[in-house]
Amino acid sequence: MGTRALCCMAVCLLGVGFTDANLGVTQTPRHEVTEKGQAVTLSCEPIKSHAALYWYRQTSVRGLEFLIYFRNEAPIDESGMPKDRFSAKMPNASFSALKIQPTDPGDSATYLCASSKDTALQSRPFLSRKPLLPLPVLPPAL
Repeated sequence: MGTRALCCMAVCLLGVGFTDANLGVTQTPRHEVTEKGQAVTLSCEPIKSHAALYWYRQTSVRGLEFLIYFRNEAPIDESGMPKDRFSAKMPNASFSALKIQPTDPGDSATYLCASSKDTALQSRPFLSRKPLLPLPVLPPAL
């Protein structure tokens, strides 16, 4: 490789060590090192009962950045995706892919995939639930 610029992408595995697919998200590859200009595809297998899937990337400079959110295989929020070289798909409930083409040294990051059963916006609002204990009523301050 010599003096050619390299683009290194590290992919963290969530749920490492789980043997039952229902217990954790599986990401592959664990890490990827590629030359500038090549294509990289990262794969994610969400937890089977989860309908929502998220892709993030994290760098030491920019911190954690949201990329894309899928719900029932449909892209719902792509606001964080750099559209020029990044693409993501979720062709079925058990697989998603994030593709970067062509890679650039600025793409060096930890890429994370996560899944959930529901999102905060689609869950029942917290205020509609009954409190566990009665709330105290205090007299007004004078």
